[in-house]
Amino acid sequence: MKDTLKVGLTYTHKYRVPENKTVPYLYPESKPFQEMPKVFATGFMVGLMEWACIEAMVPHMDPGEGSVGTLVNVTHTAATPPGMEVTVDVRCIGVEGRKTVWEIEAKDDVEPIGKGTHERFAVDFGKFNARVAKKAAGA
Repeated sequence: MKDTLKVGLTYTHKYRVPENKTVPYLYPESKPFQEMPKVFATGFMVGLMEWACIEAMVPHMDPGEGSVGTLVNVTHTAATPPGMEVTVDVRCIGVEGRKTVWEIEAKDDVEPIGKGTHERFAVDFGKFNARVAKKAAGA
């Protein structure tokens, strides 16, 4: 990770919610999820928040590096129907070695929908993928 990733770094990510990011699509094999309203799913909102942090970090990664999420602590306080745009604002509030901590706020076209913090670690994808492959092989 480059030393350009510093506390105070901000990034804004926008995303228009399609129907396939609503609750029934989260786990299609789950009958209770299938019975829920078609609104932006919390699980997909968390993924969108991670995506915003990843994008904020990309210019500050060395070749072969990326980041992985290690902690998510967010609220989801309002429903967003498909078709609305969600804006996610992130701000780096901590850098300790390879660990970064992000403050996140999300809002749709009408109101705030979620906020919280997210922790990510910069990793060498080659080494990371090798560890995962070893685990998958049962070692």
